[in-house]
Amino acid sequence: MSLYLATLLPGLFLLVLGAPLALGLPGAGISLRAFPRSSSAAYVVFGGAAAWFLYNIWHLSAADFGEYKNYLFLGFAVVSVLAFRCGPDFLAVRGACALVLLAAAPLLDAAYMEYDRPQRLLMVTPVYVAIALAIWLGAQPWRLRDFLEWLFSHPGRARVAGGLLAAYGLLLCGVAFTY
Repeated sequence: MSLYLATLLPGLFLLVLGAPLALGLPGAGISLRAFPRSSSAAYVVFGGAAAWFLYNIWHLSAADFGEYKNYLFLGFAVVSVLAFRCGPDFLAVRGACALVLLAAAPLLDAAYMEYDRPQRLLMVTPVYVAIALAIWLGAQPWRLRDFLEWLFSHPGRARVAGGLLAAYGLLLCGVAFTY
């Protein structure tokens, strides 16, 4: 992945996430509040994270337990399926956290050793913050529900947070074109 694309994609994601909140669209708040316990979102997000993770396992090299990849693939596939049966609470949050952790690797790889482009830090810094949040929320997914309750308890908070996300997304989109 190029540094241009690695900066543009998070910028577009932040813009798409923040713009509906900044505009105060009522559907955005309702769907965002329902996300942590949504079973349909869990199927999409956790299913996508499981598929991406299983793809990574299937393509392991011999140096990375590649000779055991069939057993690893089967074991993690069973765990992924059983997660829907045995641990469905906040599975959408855990799936989103897994997607963040999986998506961080190609983004950070694109910025690796690009010291002559200091504007890359505008993309790398939020990726590291997202990694820390993903680890924290993956272990305590109910914290996202509590945060969303706090965010939407006063109407201005969601608009300010959405405005900040959208503004940073626009900044990242602009920075992507400077490479």
